[in-house]
This record gives sequence, structure tokens and C-alpha cells, in this order.
Amino acid sequence: MSDGGGLGAVTFGLLASLSWGASDFGGGLSTRRMHVFGVIAVSYIIGLALLVALALARSEAIPGGDDLAWGGAAGLAGVVGLTAQYRALAAGRMGIVAPVAAVLGTTVPVLFAAATEGLPGAGQVAGFALAIAGVWIIARPERAGGRPDGLGLAVLAGLGFGAFFILIDRVSDGAVFWPLVAARGTSFVVMALIVMTSRVAWRPDRGALRLIAVAGVLDVAGNTFFLLAAQAGRLDVSTVMSSLYPMVTVILARLVLHEHVTRLQTAGILAAVAAIPLIAA
Repeated sequence: MSDGGGLGAVTFGLLASLSWGASDFGGGLSTRRMHVFGVIAVSYIIGLALLVALALARSEAIPGGDDLAWGGAAGLAGVVGLTAQYRALAAGRMGIVAPVAAVLGTTVPVLFAAATEGLPGAGQVAGFALAIAGVWIIARPERAGGRPDGLGLAVLAGLGFGAFFILIDRVSDGAVFWPLVAARGTSFVVMALIVMTSRVAWRPDRGALRLIAVAGVLDVAGNTFFLLAAQAGRLDVSTVMSSLYPMVTVILARLVLHEHVTRLQTAGILAAVAAIPLIAA
């Protein structure tokens, strides 16, 4: 975990955003054919197999128990955050739930990094504020109607996502795939229990399986790029850069599905893009 901002943290963070944004887009399309928990469970299986294969192909030494424990804890935090977010979206007001979870998941690691690594430069602070504001705007739907329920779950989701970033950052430099195997393995066990106890129809439609596989691979890429970003520079830099993924999802929806992008979302995208050079400076 380097003390500097680092171009590597910015570059790997942006690659994580691209991967996670594309993964969310593919996962979102898959949920049109099967239950969302089934999509997540199947993508976790594919991701876990891929991570094990990459660790073996790289001949990466199995790290100590501490690194595996940090990875497992990060995986638990991540799946708690994801489950809370989906339940919040189902129960409450999407216009509140989505941006609260997104911004909290970004802000918590930024505050943690400020407390443990010291304050970043003034330009980077301005970039963080601009990026977080952009994520809030992008994550808000055009219409925010509905009941104001689910706020507590949205907070839990944001804390879960933020905890994932903090915990996976504790992994030793050089340890990449095996800690991610521990994270994904923990997430898969928890999600499998949720699927079995909820008795949802989780078996993938053949037409959706390829899309789920692509989403699973891209999710693994996002996790890997984030860990590399955290190891290359400050946690706040890598987190903010990696958290721009909603921008990628919105852009893909516009290009592929021809979905309407609101003026506010366009403003959010422009704010996020403008934040990048400030954070990288």
C-alpha cells in the first residue's frame, strides 16, 4: 500500500471502473431473463474458477493467513453490501437508495484514508468532491417517485461497499489473485445460502449464460484492477477512480440500448471526467 497518489492508482482505478461498469451492464441485461440472485450466484461461480486459474497460471505463491483472512472479510463485506442494495432497491425509493449507496461506498474509504494516510493535496480534494458529486448525479434516475423506504438498507449497502475497499486494501503488496479467491469464495458461499433459502429459480437460461459469463469475467477484472490500484497508490485515489463505474454503465446503455441520458446525467458524467485530471495531478 503506497503512500503516494500515483499514476498507477489512477490508471488501474479507471480500468476497474470500466470493468465494473461493463459488468453491471451485462448483469443488468441478464436479470431480464432470470432472478438477480441467480445471476450473481452464477457469475460468482465463473469468477471464482477464473481467479483460481489465474493464480495457478501466474504461479502466485499462496499468501499467509492474514492476507487470505483480509480477502475473505472483504468478500463478506462486498456481498452484504450487494444484497442490501438489491433489497433496498426492491423495497424503497430508487432515487434515494442508489446514490446514497454509491456515495457512501466512495466516501467511507476516502475518510479512512485521510485518517490513516494523511490528507491529500487540495487539488485532489477538489477532484474527490467533483467525482463524488458526479457519481451521485449519475446514479439518480430521471424520476425519483415512490416511497421513501429502504434508506437504512441503502446505508448498509454503502458501508458494505466501503468496507470492501478498505479491507481488500489491507492485502500485502504482490498478493493479488489468492486473496481475491478468498474474497470471491466467501461471497459465493453467502450468496449460495441466500439463493437456497429464498428458493428462487436461479438456474440460468441458456441465452443468458454467455452474458452472465462475460459479466463474471469483467467483475473479476474490476476486482483485480482495484487491488492493483490500491497497491499502487493511496486508497482514496484508487477508490474514487474505481467508483466511476456508474458512468460507464449509463454510457453503455445509451450506446447499446439507446436509452435516454438526462441532462443531469450528462452533467454528472462531465463532472466525473473533469475530476480525473485533478485527482491524477
